[in-house]
Amino acid sequence: MSNANFFRALHGAYHDKRDRPFLTMPSGESLSYGEIDVLTARMAGALLAAGAKPGDRIAVQVEKSPENVALYLGAMRAGLTYVPLNTAYTADEVDYFLNDAQPAIFVCAPDREAALAPVAMSAGVKRTCTLGAMGEGSLASSVKDAAPFDEITNCEPSDIAVILYTSGTTGRSKGAMLTHENLRSNAAALNRLWEFTGADVLLHALPIFHIHGLFVALHTVMLSACKILFLRKFDVDAVLEQLPRASVMMGVPTFYSRLLARPDFNRDTAAHMRLFISGSAPLTPESFAAFEARTGKKLLERYGMSEAGMIASNPLHGDRIAGTVGFTLPGVDIRIAGDAPGEVEIRGPNVFAGYWEKPDKTAEAFTDDGWFRTGDIGLLSAGGRLTLAGREKDLIIAGGYNIYPVEIEQALDAVPGVAESAVIGAPHPDMGEGVIAVIVENGAGAGDQALCDAMERLARFKRPRRYIRVEVLPRNAMGKVQKQLLRETYRNSFTDAC
Repeated sequence: MSNANFFRALHGAYHDKRDRPFLTMPSGESLSYGEIDVLTARMAGALLAAGAKPGDRIAVQVEKSPENVALYLGAMRAGLTYVPLNTAYTADEVDYFLNDAQPAIFVCAPDREAALAPVAMSAGVKRTCTLGAMGEGSLASSVKDAAPFDEITNCEPSDIAVILYTSGTTGRSKGAMLTHENLRSNAAALNRLWEFTGADVLLHALPIFHIHGLFVALHTVMLSACKILFLRKFDVDAVLEQLPRASVMMGVPTFYSRLLARPDFNRDTAAHMRLFISGSAPLTPESFAAFEARTGKKLLERYGMSEAGMIASNPLHGDRIAGTVGFTLPGVDIRIAGDAPGEVEIRGPNVFAGYWEKPDKTAEAFTDDGWFRTGDIGLLSAGGRLTLAGREKDLIIAGGYNIYPVEIEQALDAVPGVAESAVIGAPHPDMGEGVIAVIVENGAGAGDQALCDAMERLARFKRPRRYIRVEVLPRNAMGKVQKQLLRETYRNSFTDAC
């Protein structure tokens, strides 16, 4: 039986293109595909020499770097399960993840070793190593001395390659188990759908502890042995400097709104780009229109999640419609449960194997006939185009009526003086829940009358009972608005007033 280790597919894509540049830093320093292959072999050798065995988990909380990429690829090469952790997680949060995942090795930043090594020890982790943003640390030292593991460990399609922890907006985070086949099928579909070739150059400014930067960006372009302009973080100046050398950029909506805030980002700046992709958070129709007006390019919005990789995408060729996330990827099926809008349910080779050590949560996540309940609310057009109305947990029920925040947010975001908005529900003594609009203003701001006027086209029960103005909306590392935090902050908005 053939080896289904996804690293084998990546290796096969670049093995005869080893001289091609892979990761190029703003400084001009570059690693070729051949050099990264050697480094992954040494990383794999160092991890195995440290006591890890195929199937073991390797938990990693380090800053973005070429060595971090090699660590991920090396772990996969050795048949280990990679567990990336958000670099913003505190020691208390890391404690939960380590106790849950039970990794054989924990890799952290050198400056956090003193705080996190005791946490790892108490969680039963046998070995803690360090890896710094500039390639320093105890793991880096081990790699220099390690005998390279030049093989590729044999894996079944159903073997777990990665465990990604969900954002944990309701209860504790759950570890989504992604198999080698999940990764392979999704990367191959995106590579074909977005028509990557070896001539493409990707501008990479995303973190790599998340599905967007780690899977969608790296996997998809590696299958064409593309060059990557590798920024350690998103910085508008750095992006504008590197953009002339790129052909594709992947980002979250915040990236594009910050580019639009710069007058030197214009049609000339973007003229040579063949594709701008947006994901990880909803893109407003206003942002879509503003980007097209400024650059002459239409953003390509797509839809995915930790449990399934990418699910749908607007077309590369054809209409990209603001407010929709396009059509399902080849091989992926989608249906809407109950009346539309209803919960989006999916099945396909991209759908995860379940939640780590949580069979009850896994069972709850799937229907009796095997479809995954995404928790997103949406509707399908007659032609199969998917439009999302929000998360199931974001649904507001006021006076027995279902209210989907996205509809209200779109109306608010169109008001001059409103930069962005987030609509939530809070306990209400009469209605069950009352609608609250949390607003970030720009320019001269938006008056109460202008906000009320914008709500006139909506049914009365949907209109916010309170408008709260804030400087910024709380967001996670991928730019998603943390509505659970807003709900907690403003949960007494109506009860205190009674």
